[in-house]
Amino acid sequence: MNSSGLSRGLFSVAAFVIFIAGLRAAGSIIIPFLLATFIAIISAPAMIWLKKKGIRASFSVLIIVATVLCVIWVLIQIAGSSINQFANASEDYQVRLIAINQEWIHWLEDKGVDIKAETFNQLINPARAMTLVVTTLTQFLRGMLTNTFLILLTVVFLLLELAGLPNKLQIALGTDHASIPALNRFSESLNRYLAIKSCISLVTGILAYTLCRFIGLDYALLWGILAFLLNYVPNIGSILAAVPPVMLALVQFGTARGIATFIGYMSINIILGNLVEPRVMGKGLGLSTLVVWMSLIFWGWVFGPVGMLLSVPLTMVVKIAMESKEETQWIAILLGSDPGEPTSLSQAITNEPSEEVD
Repeated sequence: MNSSGLSRGLFSVAAFVIFIAGLRAAGSIIIPFLLATFIAIISAPAMIWLKKKGIRASFSVLIIVATVLCVIWVLIQIAGSSINQFANASEDYQVRLIAINQEWIHWLEDKGVDIKAETFNQLINPARAMTLVVTTLTQFLRGMLTNTFLILLTVVFLLLELAGLPNKLQIALGTDHASIPALNRFSESLNRYLAIKSCISLVTGILAYTLCRFIGLDYALLWGILAFLLNYVPNIGSILAAVPPVMLALVQFGTARGIATFIGYMSINIILGNLVEPRVMGKGLGLSTLVVWMSLIFWGWVFGPVGMLLSVPLTMVVKIAMESKEETQWIAILLGSDPGEPTSLSQAITNEPSEEVD
């Protein structure tokens, strides 16, 4: 407490580095808990609705967990079968993609572009891309199967604790504690975000499945599920979901339908991601666009794909934690969206209206 500001700043940075290193080291334990928390938050409104209908908490949890288990089982069955077929046919797809590469090289040479085949294949390596797609999907499915029991058991305990959590917080902290309104705001914002994001992701998956079926792609249901899941990843998730079906369209039907598939996916992403979602979300999320992008990179580095999936909720936790103390409110303001055009920094912090100048 008696040290200089520089010493305290260096100490804070060192503590932050150690804390992040601990998160990465404990990822195998934290990741299932984060996924369970994610599922529990999504399921909480359903549990509250069931309790209002007079169903006991234990039976409500049983119904919700059984529903979640059925959904996961169906997804694993569909995705597992499609991934196995896709992996078995990946070598044929790679051969066809290499042949398409050669066609592009000849086309560029006919147009007067002098390019070496080795250089072109290093820039655009379809075999590596196809292998990455199969490996990623297989690892994701294996991870779901490995941690399903642990995740579901954690969801059960979280939902059982959900009913008494507000009373516990009020008794522990006091009804007038500053953290209670912040926690309420966080809960409302997070529930709203996840509800809207889930609906938009579902529409994205349905449209992607419809597009793939219309074009005639193999494993259309797999690409729809992939679009639904990756749409939770901000900014780049929908783009990543478009890569496998676009490559498959190139293999199955050639360049024309490959371009058509790409245009179809981009249209879905532009309409839903840039037009519909911002209008529905409004400013309730309260995070800067740059912060959303940086949080995607940061949490993805800490926790891998699960961190990317949960990057926005995790950053919202940090933002609300910063808002709870006066000395860290400036960090929350920097993490938030544009508050307008205050005439001074003090007005931005205190949210005081600016005086009009005659």
